[in-house]
Amino acid sequence: MAKLILVGGGSSSGKTYVINEVIKLLGDKDIVHFSIDDYYKDLSYMDIEERKKQNFDHPKAFDWKYMYSQLLDLKNDKEIDKPLYNYTIHNRSDKVEHIIPKKLIIVEGIMGLVNKNIRELSDLNVFINASRERRLLRRMDRDIVERGRTKDSIITQYFNSVQPMYEEIIGPSQYYADLIINNDGYDNKSIEVFASVLKAILNDEIH
Repeated sequence: MAKLILVGGGSSSGKTYVINEVIKLLGDKDIVHFSIDDYYKDLSYMDIEERKKQNFDHPKAFDWKYMYSQLLDLKNDKEIDKPLYNYTIHNRSDKVEHIIPKKLIIVEGIMGLVNKNIRELSDLNVFINASRERRLLRRMDRDIVERGRTKDSIITQYFNSVQPMYEEIIGPSQYYADLIINNDGYDNKSIEVFASVLKAILNDEIH
């Protein structure tokens, strides 16, 4: 049976960066990695302007039942067709990604540790920590380049929903973490420690 690793943390705390660095150390032969963002609810019934007004930093924005079903299939070594999210249109893409389970399934996202049912499927919970200021700067760099957002829209969304939801929901979810990694922009050994833990899981040294 595959092992599920959940990785949570605030927006732009560096979840993807940390996981990619770990995969560089371990290789991707036995690891599948994708984002919880792909399980945002389908908003095709809304026009684009209405979608932009939605709070995507709240648990209600996610299709938890669908996510649970697909993660359970992966843990049971069943292949899935995972939805894909398109940040430009604020909605699911019309494409899917075929996922073949491997020994480790790493699933990351701001809500990685928030949902109790999803946590019950997990074999290891990890929280990536970074300061509010660092997360805002990273989010601006990312969203302008990768998601076509304006500086003003990023700042408005950050202080209207991103940071308030972090303080209310996402930040407190680190309580459920087995491992907390500081990723505030300076060198430390946390990524190596994370990689060592995953290597031990792969080698059945940790159950």
